[in-house]
Amino acid sequence: MDQDAPGVSDAFATFQREAPRHAEAWMSAVMGLGAADALDEKTSHLVYVGVLAALRLVSGVPFHVKLAKQAGASRDEVVSAILIGLPAAGNGVTQALPAALAAYDEA
Repeated sequence: MDQDAPGVSDAFATFQREAPRHAEAWMSAVMGLGAADALDEKTSHLVYVGVLAALRLVSGVPFHVKLAKQAGASRDEVVSAILIGLPAAGNGVTQALPAALAAYDEA
């Protein structure tokens, strides 16, 4: 993954820049897990956005929202992916909405 890719958080870009061997190993694992994924691309990206929201990892949301949009996700689907975590994770998932919608609208 290119550290200058749109939507990559400062934290992840720093990780890639300052620990390139670790970042390469991490991305290798990520790519392997992605290859094993049985979900279609759009669904996979939407689920990932929902997980990020549930874990309150908002800095990663813009990057993954842009990937979801590129895979055909609608704005309403992005909102639903975030809010589906409400019962299990609580209203903290709403913290991801501003970043997600801004990323969707700019992509």
